[in-house]
Amino acid sequence: MSAERRADKMRIVDEGLRYAVASCHVERPLDDAVWRAFVRLLERKPGGLTVTPLIRPPAEAAGEREDVWLDRAREAASIAPLGHHTHWGGPTQARPKGVVDAAATVRAEAEWLRGRGLAPGFFCGGGWYIDAPVAGVLAEHGYVDCTATTFRQPYLVESAPRLQLAGPTRLRLPGGASLLSLPATHSAGMLARGLARLPPGVHVHFHDWELVQRRRGAAIVALLRVLGRRREPLTVAELAARAAAAPEATWEEVTIGG
Repeated sequence: MSAERRADKMRIVDEGLRYAVASCHVERPLDDAVWRAFVRLLERKPGGLTVTPLIRPPAEAAGEREDVWLDRAREAASIAPLGHHTHWGGPTQARPKGVVDAAATVRAEAEWLRGRGLAPGFFCGGGWYIDAPVAGVLAEHGYVDCTATTFRQPYLVESAPRLQLAGPTRLRLPGGASLLSLPATHSAGMLARGLARLPPGVHVHFHDWELVQRRRGAAIVALLRVLGRRREPLTVAELAARAAAAPEATWEEVTIGG
């Protein structure tokens, strides 16, 4: 069965609930201009939307400063629910490449974050990567997953490990654990093209570095304002609470290549 047909079998948590959530992959938290633009967006809450920061921990090998990173992560956490974003190859390499223990990396990062007083509740794998061992680590740490999407990314080959769902879903993992997943439905570009035919539930994602591209940054703010008028703005945490009774699926039913 194709990924698209597997996704079609899943149903959203409540077709009567017309909601919008927004999340941002914070990939350049130590870039001063990018960080200023991102914090402005967090504070403005365009359309009433509280954007969830899915933040990439600092890469020691790339010389990224832990002290500055911690100050900025704590600033973000004071404004919005904090999430964890993993790049398995440093700042510029999102998906694992070569022989990498992807689950061990996520576990080490999660424990590093908690050891510094941060408790992110959400996770998104870089390049939308997830596999069963990674999902197991997420369940162990009480994360809600935001790596799934409702669509296939055109740059990924069909067999690339990923998770495709039609809406919020409780995943039953191979080891028996349960993991709630809240899939992204739109990138900023997809939202701009699809405003006339929005689904009941919208989860738009974008990247922090997009905000310093003047036209694109302005477009994201405008899109969030429109979205907030057309759907009930929720935080990702609020959506997770409402999705407690979401449909269940086994890992094998909905994953591709992982």
